[in-house]
Order: sequence, then structure tokens, then C-alpha cells
Amino acid sequence: MQAVLTIAGSDSCGGAGIQADLKTFEAHGLYGASVVTVLTAQNTTGVKDIYEVDPRFIQSQIESLLQDLDIKAIKIGMLFNKEIIQVVKNSIRNLDIPIVLDPVFVSKAGSALLETEAVNELKELCKYAKLITPNMYEARQLFNYEEDKKHDLNKIRELKTNVLIKNHIKEINNIIYSIDYLYTKNDIKSFHTPYIRTKNLHGTGCTLSSAIASNLALGKSLEESIKKAKEYVYEAILSAPNIGKGTGVINHKVKI
Repeated sequence: MQAVLTIAGSDSCGGAGIQADLKTFEAHGLYGASVVTVLTAQNTTGVKDIYEVDPRFIQSQIESLLQDLDIKAIKIGMLFNKEIIQVVKNSIRNLDIPIVLDPVFVSKAGSALLETEAVNELKELCKYAKLITPNMYEARQLFNYEEDKKHDLNKIRELKTNVLIKNHIKEINNIIYSIDYLYTKNDIKSFHTPYIRTKNLHGTGCTLSSAIASNLALGKSLEESIKKAKEYVYEAILSAPNIGKGTGVINHKVKI
């Protein structure tokens, strides 16, 4: 069994963060290890409180795991501040394995998950990832992205990684799709799944990035990993258990 690692925040609700990542790894037949960066008091209606883990302890967690486990891929999620980002960057910068970075800025319920002064440090971390997976809000913060506008691709490519911009909702031939756009060094590709009208979207961003990391760990190409991850999240939303009064959780146990 292949081992994968998530470096991310804890979601006390269980639908996002390291909890979602570990469930996703298991659904893909992988062994999941975790490094906790922050603790959150949250539910489906929002984040109530955040407790930062000491950066030295985060470094200790990462070192302990890398010394022992043969990690095949890493997913990085909520890092929260500059000090934590610096520790993670220094810990992974020389690794020769796929790293998927979900640049978590804000929750779907509107809670801030990254300190403003940490954005430039996060941009520096991007260059060590095989892929980053920002939504449109996060892409706007990273390189002034705006939907349906012509973009300076040099600004995206300054991050020196592949970029998957999520959650474009468009109608094509009378069918509404959720479209993600992959920007690589030489190309732009799109990935479509039918749009689902639902409130059950808690943790979908975390789940998508950890599903991509899972498929990369299994030896699939980047494009195939994104395609399969999108399909997994789509099915997980379709079969959501309707838990929570706010943005409901999804079904990570869906068959793939």
C-alpha cells in the first residue's frame, strides 16, 4: 500500500481539512498520514475559532514522518500564517515527489483562513508544488485573476507550477457545467462535470486536491489525476448525506 501525506488544518466538523484528506486517501486505497498545522472550532455554518500549532512542532511532525514512511505524494492545505508556510517550505523544498498545494484563503462560509501578510510567502511556496488548486477568489489574490477576462499568462507562470483554477459555472448546449481550467507551461485545458445545485459543498476543495494527490501517488498523469479527482468529487456531492445546518458535508466513501 502506498503512503501519502496531508499537511493541513484540522476540521472539527470532519468534512474538510485533514479529516477530508484522510477519508479521500482511504477511498483511493492509500495509507494516509497527517501533519496538523492549525486546529479549528468549526461546523458547516463557519469557523468559530482557530488555534495555531507551534511551527517548531509542525516541523517535528513532518521530519518524523519523512524519516520513516515512503511518502509517494503530499497534499498541502491550510497553513494560516507566514511562519507556518516557511517551515513547510523548508521541509519539502528538496523532495522529489508530487506535491499538490491547495492555497486556502477563505472557507465557503466566508471565514478567513490565511493571514493577509502571508500571501507573498505562499506564492514562494507554490514553486515547489507540481500543482496548485486555487478557486477564483484565491487566484485573484495570487495573480489578479478575473473570470471571463483575458489574462496575462506570464503572471500565472511566475508561480513556476501548474495551476488549476476551480469552480467556473458555465452553460454549454443548454447544460450547466462546473469547469476547472488547468494552466501549464505550454497549454490550457478544461475539465467539465455537470453542475449540481446543492448546499452540500463543505470540504470539496480539500477533497479535490487530496484526490488529485492520491491519483498522482498511484502513478497517473497530472491530467488523468485531475479528471478522476473531479469525477470522485462529483459522485461524493451527488451522494452527500445531508449532514449539517449550513454548507453540508459530502460522501467520501463513494465508490470510485
